[in-house]
Amino acid sequence: MLHIKPDTFTKSLQAGDEVTIVAASSIINDKSCLEEGLNILHSWGLICQKHNVIGRQWGYLAGDDLTRFKELHSNNHGPLIAFARGGWGAARLLERHQPWVNGWLLGYSDITSILLSRLSSGFDGSIHGPLITSLAKEPRWSQERLKALLFGNPVSDIYGTPWKKGIAKGPVVVANLTVASHLIGSKHLPDLNGAILILEDVDEAPYRIDRMLTQWRLSGLLQGLAGLGFGKFKNCENNQDPVEELHQSFQLTEVLQERSLDLNIPIVADLPIGHFSGNAALPLGRQVILNGNTGSLKLIT
Repeated sequence: MLHIKPDTFTKSLQAGDEVTIVAASSIINDKSCLEEGLNILHSWGLICQKHNVIGRQWGYLAGDDLTRFKELHSNNHGPLIAFARGGWGAARLLERHQPWVNGWLLGYSDITSILLSRLSSGFDGSIHGPLITSLAKEPRWSQERLKALLFGNPVSDIYGTPWKKGIAKGPVVVANLTVASHLIGSKHLPDLNGAILILEDVDEAPYRIDRMLTQWRLSGLLQGLAGLGFGKFKNCENNQDPVEELHQSFQLTEVLQERSLDLNIPIVADLPIGHFSGNAALPLGRQVILNGNTGSLKLIT
């Protein structure tokens, strides 16, 4: 069962705290989106450290592996590490030993691999939430939710569509389905027994989602969950697939339901989590209650 080390519990931020900007994945060429996100952090009273992430490039990545690794594990990082963007490349950094320390980490999408690896090591403080380049595009409620989490204030429940009745309590684990699927069999995927798992994805056809969820089932990872939630699956309808026979039958919802409803645990779909404007931040490993009767997800610690 997932366990958070008591001595890693993360302190709430205060005005004047520093933010370290990390580009662990793809190249960042959109300076304006980055600056807009940094301006929001500044408006909260946080101080963003100087960075050199704009235009840094090694192939399709924002620098070579060693450069990105050293940036992630700098001895001079602030109490909040905020990831600039997703894409691909974060998992490459996990081939090295990870000297995790206390503090907040914020990101999602490709950053899933780093968040899950840190969680599997027993560290508190990883938040599945907006990237710096997506923060300014978030609605006000989502921005305020993230601020509240970082500064130690309560947050409202979020709601989706109830699919399977029941009420479950456990540590929440939020992940991009594709990225997390590629961690199966490694030490970087945390123990999911008794957890509330929330999955989201983008640009994946239903048959590929079917294939990934089948792998999770074959690995026994879904059978020990306390509850299951689905966030947004953006651009994941079958009309996107160029192979005609693969998009003539099953719709996305049919695949998600067929691969999950027999688990006999509370299930809630359409949660406001994922690749769209309104990506509700959640702290990984913290206790939540998933209510399959009302469709709510409540953070309790």
